[in-house]
Amino acid sequence: MTLVVVLLTFAFVVVLAFLSAAGAGKLARLDGATYSTALTRAAVAFAAVLTLAATIAGALADLLM
Repeated sequence: MTLVVVLLTFAFVVVLAFLSAAGAGKLARLDGATYSTALTRAAVAFAAVLTLAATIAGALADLLM
């Protein structure tokens, strides 16, 4: 059961990261950025969400252990 919860949480975080990356890329394009700049901003947003999730997971793991 624990493995299922971990996998579902991981899937949720990845979907959330994709959605934030898509939003960042769309907002960059609406702001007049080129495609390469918009893609770079989307990649940075994706990496930031994953980094934040890993940091929170690490902090929670320290508190729960």
